Amino acid sequence: MQAQSKSTSIGMLSDKAYNWIISQGPKIVAGIIILFVGLWLIKLLLKWLHNGLHQKEVNSSVRTFLLSLLGVALRVLLLLGVMQVVGISMTIFAAVVASFGVAVGLALSGTLQNFASGILILLLKPFYVGDNIITQGLEGTVTSIQIFYTLVKTFDNRMVIVPNGKLSNEVIINISREGIRRLDIEIKVPNNVDFKQVKSVVNSTIDGHEECLKIPERRIGISAMEFDGYKIGINVWVNAHGFYDTRLKLQEVLMEDIKAADIKLTGM
Repeated sequence: MQAQSKSTSIGMLSDKAYNWIISQGPKIVAGIIILFVGLWLIKLLLKWLHNGLHQKEVNSSVRTFLLSLLGVALRVLLLLGVMQVVGISMTIFAAVVASFGVAVGLALSGTLQNFASGILILLLKPFYVGDNIITQGLEGTVTSIQIFYTLVKTFDNRMVIVPNGKLSNEVIINISREGIRRLDIEIKVPNNVDFKQVKSVVNSTIDGHEECLKIPERRIGISAMEFDGYKIGINVWVNAHGFYDTRLKLQEVLMEDIKAADIKLTGM
């Protein structure tokens, strides 16, 4: 009787195993095939995107990060799809992942904003390392663009760490992107001073200053007339980098040449 009972139990287990293989086997095989084909397609897609981003000269750090993030996301989605095909219930798993995502999003909302802004800055390139910009009431040179923040070195040698979220939501003035800037100077002389004489001196000074550009053409004219004199506006184009050094030097030389021509200036 015991031998017969054991034989019956083994037969039942064999039947159950056979039935399980018949019912679940095709799903498992299909899941394995989908897994390997999906991994192969993801590899091809990432390779194609890598070449495309490289041709567009996307920042290398952003390129690596985006490809890694996309690769992980696609593999997770593929794994979830395979689990669905195999028949594994994902209700609890999905609920846990969703709850975790909400908690992380709330805790890192500011950080994620800076992160997203950093990606946009590196992709859209509103400024480059070495550009002079004005932002958040500060003016300086961009020394580094990171994923979460940008380093700006002010002209008085302060290193400012600006969160990228601020840069993406505020006005940024790129004062060196065009390569040249217009330098505006205004002087005031008494009414008895001949304007043509002053203009001749100013033109001579600018011609002798190597930092002043010939093109675009300079402008020199009377910008305002007042009771005790008139103002002369001077617009001359100079290189964007070194703008303030050029301004200081040009004003110094201009003052010396005006005095040498025996032209008196009046109070502004």
